[in-house]
Amino acid sequence: MTTARVRGIYTTAVTQLLSEADFEVVQASDPIRERFDQSFDTVPADVSIETTRDRQGVEVSGDPNAVEMAMAELEGLAIDTFRWDDAVARGAVFDAEVLDADGGSGAVVALGDGRRGYLSYDDVDGYVEAGNRYRVQVTEPTPPWDDDRPLVRPTLEVQGGLCTLSRDRSGVSAAMRGERADELVGMTDLLSVDVPDGWGIRWQHAAADADLEAMGTALEDAANRARLFEDELADAPDEPGEPALLAAPQRTAWGWFGRQSRFALDGVRRHVETTMPGHHRTKAADRAASAAVDFAEAVCGSADDAAAGDDFPFAAVTRQFGPTTGDRLEIGHGKPDGRRISLGRGEVTDWDPEGKLTLERSMRGGGSYDALGTPKDDGDVAVTKFREGRWWYPTTYKAADGTSKGTYVNVCTPVELFPDYVRYVDLYVDVIRQPDGTVEIVDADELEDAVDAGLVSDELAAKAMDVAEAVERALS
Repeated sequence: MTTARVRGIYTTAVTQLLSEADFEVVQASDPIRERFDQSFDTVPADVSIETTRDRQGVEVSGDPNAVEMAMAELEGLAIDTFRWDDAVARGAVFDAEVLDADGGSGAVVALGDGRRGYLSYDDVDGYVEAGNRYRVQVTEPTPPWDDDRPLVRPTLEVQGGLCTLSRDRSGVSAAMRGERADELVGMTDLLSVDVPDGWGIRWQHAAADADLEAMGTALEDAANRARLFEDELADAPDEPGEPALLAAPQRTAWGWFGRQSRFALDGVRRHVETTMPGHHRTKAADRAASAAVDFAEAVCGSADDAAAGDDFPFAAVTRQFGPTTGDRLEIGHGKPDGRRISLGRGEVTDWDPEGKLTLERSMRGGGSYDALGTPKDDGDVAVTKFREGRWWYPTTYKAADGTSKGTYVNVCTPVELFPDYVRYVDLYVDVIRQPDGTVEIVDADELEDAVDAGLVSDELAAKAMDVAEAVERALS
C-alpha cells in the first residue's frame, strides 16, 4: 500500500480523500489522530503532501509512482484544479554556476536548460562570485506561480519523515534534546541496518513516536535511497562541471486549488469533522483566519450538525480580514501553465457584503489597451468590478475626463477575493466592448491552443466558451 504524509490547512480533507483511495496515511499529526477512527503508523512515507506557503495549493513530492497516484486523486477534485510537474524537484542534484552574486543574502545560479536556483551565502564556505560552480541539491522547490526561485544548497542528503542521512554529518544525532534524543541515538546501535560509508544519521522529531521496528524500516529506506544516489552520481566528475541535472530520485508536482476545488475539499472534510461553509476558502485567505475557523467549528458542535451548504460567509470574512473599502489589492493573474502575473495594485473604492467590490488603478501612458486598441494615456483610470465566485470580471478604461476607452471582460476560473490580492486562472478567451459599442469575443484561438497543449481540459474550455458567449450576449 502506498504511504503518504500530509500537512497544512488541507490535511483533514486530503487524509480522507487518500484513505478512500486505499492510501495509508502515516506520521499523522495529533489533531488528525483525534479526528479519524483509525490508527496511523509512524513509518516512512512514499509521498509527502504539504500546503504551499501562500495556502493556494499543495506540493506533492516523493517516489515518482506515488506522486502520480496522489496527483490523480487531487486532480479530480473540481473543474478549477490545476496540476504542474516541476523540473526542479525536491532532492534533485545539479551542477550549478553562479550568475549573479551582487548584494543581497544569496546568489542566482544556473542549473542548466534555462532552470534557475537560489543559493544562500550562509550555506557556502568562502566568497561567492559570478562564475563559481557548485554541486547543489534542491532543498525547497517553489510552485510555478511563486516569484521566488527554488532554494539549493551545496549538500547531499536523503530526507525522510523519521531520519535524514547526510554527507555533511558524521555519526548519529537527533533534532531534539533530552532523554528521548539520547534514546534514539542509543537505539540506533540495535538496528541491523548497513548505512553507506560517509553518511551521518540524524533522527527527526517524528521519530520520537516510532518504535524500534519503524526506526529500522526508516533507516533501511534511507540507506537504500542513499545507495541509489551514489549510483546515479557514480559517473559525475569529482568537481562541478557545466550546469546540468545529475540526479533526481524524487518527483515534485504542484496542485493549485481554485474556489470550486476548495469547496469540494470542504465536502470531503465534512465526512470527518464539523466544517463551516467556506472552511478552506477562509483558511486560504489569511493565517490569522485559521484559529478563528477552528474556534467557530468547535462551537458549532458535532460533524452530524455541520452545515451542508457552500454559502461562503463573504461579508463576515472580509470585514474581519479584508478586503474592504480603502484597502490596496493586487490582481494576481494566474495562467494555465502555472505562472502568476501581477496586473498591478489598486484601491478598493466600493465594497458590497454580497461578494462584490470595485478596484480602481491609475494607468501610465504608452502603448494601447490589449485587444481594444485604444491608446494608454497618463491620467487614465482602470475600473474593475469583481464578484467572488464569478467566472468573469470586467475592466472599463476611462480617460481623465471620464469618457470610456472601452471595456475588457476577462474570462477566468471563479474569482477569489483574498485580503491582499485577487486570485483566479485566466482562460485566454475574453470579451471586449469598444467605445462605439461594438462587442466581440477575442483570443478563442489561444484557448484552443491551450487545450491542444494539455494546459486546459476540454471540460474547462467548454465552460470558458459558454461564459464568453453569455457575456457577449449581455453586452450586445
